[in-house]
Amino acid sequence: MTDRAIIDWPAWTDSPPGRYVLEWEQTQLDRVVSDVFGYHALQLGLPQLDALRENRMPCRGLVLDAASGASAPYAFPRGGAGHAGGNGTRSGLNNGAAQGGLAGLPAPAGRSAVWCDLLDLPFEAQSVDLIVMPHTLEFTSDPHRLLREAERVLMPEGQLIILGFNSLSLWGARQSVGKMTGRPFVPAAVDLIAFTRLKDWIKLLGFDLERGRFGCYRPPLGSEQWLSRYGFMEAAGDRWWPIFGATYMIKAIKRVRGMRLVGPLKVKKPVLAAGLAPAATPNTRNHTQ
Repeated sequence: MTDRAIIDWPAWTDSPPGRYVLEWEQTQLDRVVSDVFGYHALQLGLPQLDALRENRMPCRGLVLDAASGASAPYAFPRGGAGHAGGNGTRSGLNNGAAQGGLAGLPAPAGRSAVWCDLLDLPFEAQSVDLIVMPHTLEFTSDPHRLLREAERVLMPEGQLIILGFNSLSLWGARQSVGKMTGRPFVPAAVDLIAFTRLKDWIKLLGFDLERGRFGCYRPPLGSEQWLSRYGFMEAAGDRWWPIFGATYMIKAIKRVRGMRLVGPLKVKKPVLAAGLAPAATPNTRNHTQ
């Protein structure tokens, strides 16, 4: 593979290791998003992966950033009309998609394409039920700020799904060596984020980790033939060294502390301890003058 095929998402996803990773991630997402319900769902970046195809929410959006390499091969529309929320106001998902106004831009069926700055999402606070971030943190210049934006727009009990390359794996080791030699193996604008570090970040933002899964245990090889030869490592890795998979998926739920759902207020009568009786009410006949 050439340097461009390694560091550029569209070309890399057409390579044998790219197809291998996307196939695993697509399978995991199809299982997870199918039972997430609500009204609004967003996928941030990486249009090569249809993260929401098995989700049944009525409003599903693909959010792309012109400054992110993960938004290619979509062409950023000229003239400013393609910037969702460009007037500086916050909008709901429907308004944001309308402001995106990307008529003619190819997008998955049933999806709206929205162009904006991922670090300043043009959606109202607590307006989205599900956000999927496939490798998005690895392309943004400020992963912490992107996570804060996701937390802001998610509703209480909303769900966040993050996919990324695992730095604590053979792929992560090859990526570290490749960046030093100028030939990175996987596309990423920033250093790979360790699974343990990401868990700490989302917990600080008030998320509860519901599910975490690793995958892609074959060595970081560039040919289809050699990847096929190591197919036996999938089952072995799941059983013996799960935390060393090349990729991971995290599913977290936004918790709002101090909130709880309550029903109609019911007044309960006080219950007396066993063996106790209420004090007798004095009457006028027992009173002395």
